[in-house]
This record gives sequence, structure tokens and C-alpha cells, in this order.
Amino acid sequence: MKFLASPGFLAFAVFVSPLAADEAKLAIPGKLLYENKLSAAPGTEWKAAKGKWEMVDGSWRGSELPEDKHGAVIRLSQKLTDFVIEAEFCFSGAKSTTLSINAEKDHMARIAITPNLVTIRRDDNDHAGPDKAVTFAVFPAKFEPGTWHKVRLEMVGDTLLGQVDDLVAWGSDPLFTKAKMAPGFTAAGQSIQWRNFTIRAATLNPEWETVKATLPKPGEKVPKPAASAAKKKK
Repeated sequence: MKFLASPGFLAFAVFVSPLAADEAKLAIPGKLLYENKLSAAPGTEWKAAKGKWEMVDGSWRGSELPEDKHGAVIRLSQKLTDFVIEAEFCFSGAKSTTLSINAEKDHMARIAITPNLVTIRRDDNDHAGPDKAVTFAVFPAKFEPGTWHKVRLEMVGDTLLGQVDDLVAWGSDPLFTKAKMAPGFTAAGQSIQWRNFTIRAATLNPEWETVKATLPKPGEKVPKPAASAAKKKK
């Protein structure tokens, strides 16, 4: 399935950091499954569950609405197997944003981004039950308002790879072998812009084991909890 939107351009100068992942890492991108410049209002294939999503300056702008008491959410109604998703984002006041993917029931995984941090994780898949989120990496970052940056989410088999500009992490989990649903964006606060969204089918990079050895191990880049301030020296 392929959807096309007319191209749109911002009227001011912006900077986009190159993705080092233009070189294959986990996945070899294949057939184009979906493409949308996000330069026109969201079509019927998208569901805006929360917040306000509008077309501004040739991109989508997502803003949280106070009355929702929940971050803004918009998702594409599409089921996926192994894939590579790419998009670009630009902070314009939001506290955070995510590129995420769901399981058939509940959440699966996400790349969470604030102006100062990138977090790549497997999500809690049951909320009320024993399942817990697993963080693969947390990177310090600096995303200035008005600057565009690239994000990439790859999933092949039981493994995920997330990348924002040149920050890369991966992790594996049996949950990732399940059907993947409804990729989309969230926004906390006001506001975030997204553009140039694509999904491609993916196959495993035959050099993945070699590439993996050059990347942080899952959990290696996760800050350790600070020692309790209440603990006193004897």
C-alpha cells in the first residue's frame, strides 16, 4: 500500500543532521510500503486519538490539548511485519515526542525524544499486569527549536534498532516477533512538527552481527539510579 502527498517546504532555513544509518545496520530496506511528506492535512488512513494535529509550514504540527489530560497522539492504520520507518522532526515548544509502534493489544516499542534526551525502549505491553518496559539506551542530546532531525526505527524478527541522527541503540525481545500495528507520533506540550514519513519492508542485514559489535549493548547506555539521599554514612 502506498499513499502519496504533495511536497511541501518550510520558508525558513533549517538544519538536518545526516543519519549515519544511511549505511545498513539491522535491516536492509526493501519495497516502499507507505510514503507521506506530511505536507497536507492527515488523511483518513490516520487516526488522531488525542490533541490537535494540523498542517503548518509544509509539515504536521502536533499539540497537546489541556482538556485531554493526555499527550497528543496520531497513528497510521496499518499492520506491519519487518520494516524500516524514517521521518524527520522539529521541536517548536513541545516537552517531548515519540515515534512508536503498537502490538495488537497495547504498546510495543518507541523512540522517545525530548530536547535533551533520546530514549530507545521496549514498552510495557500490559500496564495492569506483570510486564515492564525495558530501556535499551538513553542518550544525552541537544535539539534546538526550529532545527530538523532524522529518526529511524527498524524491526526485524525479535530485534529493534532505533536511531536519532547519529545516536543508535538496539535490543531484542520475544514481543517484537508479534504483529506490529499503528505506527505513529505523540506530543507532550506544544508543539512538535513531523515530515517526510516512509515505511519500507525490511530483511535482516547479513552483516548485522558485525555491525552489532560496534554498537552499545542493550542497557549499557542507561544511567544508573542515583544513590539514595536518605542513606547516611555510619
